[in-house]
Amino acid sequence: MADGKEVGAAAQVRSIFIYPLKSCRGVSVSEAPLSSTGFRWDRQWIVVNSKGRACTQRVEPSLALVEVELPNEALLEDWEPNASSFLVIRAPGMDVLKVPLVEPSEVAHGVSVWEWSGSALDEGDEASKWFSKYLGKPSRLVRFNEVSQSRPADPNYAPGYKIKFNDAYPFLLTSQKSLDLLNEQLKEPVSINRFRPNILIDGSDPFCEDLWKDIKIGENTFHSTELCYRCKVPTINQETAEAGSEPSETLMKFRSDKVLKTNKKPQGRIYFGQHLVWVDSLAQERKTIKVEDPVYVLKMVSSYVDVSV
Repeated sequence: MADGKEVGAAAQVRSIFIYPLKSCRGVSVSEAPLSSTGFRWDRQWIVVNSKGRACTQRVEPSLALVEVELPNEALLEDWEPNASSFLVIRAPGMDVLKVPLVEPSEVAHGVSVWEWSGSALDEGDEASKWFSKYLGKPSRLVRFNEVSQSRPADPNYAPGYKIKFNDAYPFLLTSQKSLDLLNEQLKEPVSINRFRPNILIDGSDPFCEDLWKDIKIGENTFHSTELCYRCKVPTINQETAEAGSEPSETLMKFRSDKVLKTNKKPQGRIYFGQHLVWVDSLAQERKTIKVEDPVYVLKMVSSYVDVSV
């Protein structure tokens, strides 16, 4: 081991995060089971409005204050929920909400997330009343139905791969060193929770992850799809739900498509993080990744002209 990394490794896994309820607080875990659609339980639930549209921090920043908790055993490879298993949800000024992990039988139709629409499992009236009260508007809590629904990732970059209620791809990787470099330029440093990654690595040079095409984390191979262009969510303080101009204002100075000179016409986008798919998922084997797993680079490109954005 050198600097905490295995010999030959480009980096190691520093943290793993799952976000069971889309746009709400993440859960930091020491290991997580992999699936073809992302980590198990990741983006399994969303809150929808009266029209069935997904609610996110872009419109409802107070979702940043909603905490979720899974049973410890929920992250074991072969664990299945029983009648005493719950997703526990907390928020300021609200009673604790317990949502059974056993799948409900009620179905909500007309659920939509960005370009996708379909049906989802409805978590019932108690959850609906809880979120309606918290957000101050009619809302329902729904769960992705993997038995009856299929939501493809972008076929241009990840043909054949599926997602649940993720924005675009199954996994998002970011780097601690990249965050450190950003924070050196900010008056007030920000936490990695502004960027909502699944996998945070450390030990590599800042933003070198942009150029990685194929990597191995532990024994699992991942392929990068495209850089993550950032919406307004990173400007929302995840401890207070208050929005500002940073870190997006600073990122625009050195992480915009214009500055990076990508192979596409600049659209004023800023980038932080790399989207991934799990190549081995097609084998249907159950695998996990763990904190401190080594990260090996199997293939990379030499410039941003060859990076997908």
